[in-house]
Amino acid sequence: MGCKRYPCRLGTLENDPPMFLPSLRSRLSARSAHRLASSSASGWHPVSLIVLTSVFLATVGNIALWKQWQVLPELAGMSGFFLALGTAVVIASLTALALAVFAWRSFIKPVLLLFVLAAAAGLYFMLSYNVVIDKTMMLNVLLTDKREVIDLLNVRMVVTLLVLGIVPGIWLWRQPVRKLTWLQTFTSHTILFVLSFALGAGALFAMYRDFSSLMRNHTQLRYLINPLNSFYALGRIAATPFEMQAGPLIPVAQDAHWNPRHLRQTNMPGAPANTTTKAPLVVLVVGETARAANFSLNGYTRPTNPMLQALPVISQQAVSSCGTSTATSLPCMFSSLGKEGFESRKQNYENMLDVMQHADVQVRWIDNQPGGCKGVCDRVPTISTAASTLAPFCKEGECLDEVMLQAMDEALTAKNAIDPQKPTLVVMHQMGSHGPAYFKRSPADAKPFQPECQSNTLQDCDSAQIVNAYDNSLVYTDRFLAQTIAWLNQRAQTGQPTALVYVSDHGESLGENNLYLHGLPYSIAPDVQKQVPWISWSSPSFLKDEAINSDCLRQQQSRPISHDYLFHSMLNLLDVENSAYRPELDLYAACRKTPNS
Repeated sequence: MGCKRYPCRLGTLENDPPMFLPSLRSRLSARSAHRLASSSASGWHPVSLIVLTSVFLATVGNIALWKQWQVLPELAGMSGFFLALGTAVVIASLTALALAVFAWRSFIKPVLLLFVLAAAAGLYFMLSYNVVIDKTMMLNVLLTDKREVIDLLNVRMVVTLLVLGIVPGIWLWRQPVRKLTWLQTFTSHTILFVLSFALGAGALFAMYRDFSSLMRNHTQLRYLINPLNSFYALGRIAATPFEMQAGPLIPVAQDAHWNPRHLRQTNMPGAPANTTTKAPLVVLVVGETARAANFSLNGYTRPTNPMLQALPVISQQAVSSCGTSTATSLPCMFSSLGKEGFESRKQNYENMLDVMQHADVQVRWIDNQPGGCKGVCDRVPTISTAASTLAPFCKEGECLDEVMLQAMDEALTAKNAIDPQKPTLVVMHQMGSHGPAYFKRSPADAKPFQPECQSNTLQDCDSAQIVNAYDNSLVYTDRFLAQTIAWLNQRAQTGQPTALVYVSDHGESLGENNLYLHGLPYSIAPDVQKQVPWISWSSPSFLKDEAINSDCLRQQQSRPISHDYLFHSMLNLLDVENSAYRPELDLYAACRKTPNS
């Protein structure tokens, strides 16, 4: 064609394009614009979806809160209704405020789904066991292992998660969401944040007098605000390492040394010659979920301690725990700091077992608890029964506590395992009465109370069946402790002074006031979750060597003590002298005989 029709110059198509190109570009631009406009205009506005989810969580997701609300007499009538309405507005506003911060663009559906599923899970546990979600409870959840999860699984849990979590979650996931630019997203979320804050603050201001009084008098209500309670608890757990100074464990009582009392007494003028040839062996049994109120040794009307009552044991009847869960109580009860000091500490410290090892005491930890020792036994030789298949004690991945006697026998009799000239402390951590599947904690021949609840869904059983299953687990603990004492008695016959101390980590609620399990905040927990058994037994040679007056111990059975006493009592029981020892916190100190008595 040459240059006859179009002039031949640089940039012909750019400066003088064919006539069809402008129209083509125009049509393509129009289609793209239409498609973009259509995409942008269709589907839910992100803010609308956030508001809808917030209202759903504040109402349906907080059924446990509203259920508790109904039983409070001061909330009856229209005043209570308007207070509940205002509280719902505050909860919805707080939820929307949080979602405005985290639920952005491509993250909006995952974040909304997380909130809905967390609310469904929290709602199930709060409704089923009447527990609350706080830092301690969330820590228990995070430390739960496979066996404990299996104990919690049931049809009711699956249905709750399906109806209140998965189905709404699927609906949310399938909803089209309008696409906004970054500037539009920032603007809309900022407006939502400001309006949520203003609405929540306004509702709170309008009802502040009644609301503040309510939260002050019924502090458990604040732990029922779902799912914000779960995320707040997780935040507190995450912040814990930052609240403590980084660095290694702070040493405790590095001056600790073994100074046998009987040898000190032998060296006194006029004292009889010492005949003991072996160092003492003390077994500390850490109970699980045993409440003092259900021990017949402490006055319970049912015979839950038939074997121990036939033995010369001494049961303390007013013992308070460090906490209401294993994760809290176990590290605390082995600490030298006491409850207040342990909770306010800024650094982590060595514990009783470390001090024992400073004094050259041979320490062994035997664990039959799926949750482990919570860091207490990290620096001592440990035997776990988790992989044991020893019949008839172990089946389906779980062992009865008697398996620990086999483990202890092997640990102490193995060649070169234990030096009989050095003191020995063996700690046995029980499965005990771990719920909610109490029926699994006792064998068929240790179930005198019938019928017992055979389900891990406690709501499927009446209160008598639940108590029967729990009491049967205590009957089995009674047998286990009696067998341990018999084992120690045999060692005592060979010339080795022996002793046993049994202390539980926390108690349990069995449906009183519609409360189940444990883990409530200490300030609002009932006494049955905080009052625990403490039982002592000593062989005659041990009592003689340690100069302990057993009649004196019996006379102080009603003396109020706590887990704070364990550190000091155990160290002095094994004659470990150390700079951290406080005699006023030693249960046995007041009943030591003087050399001339």
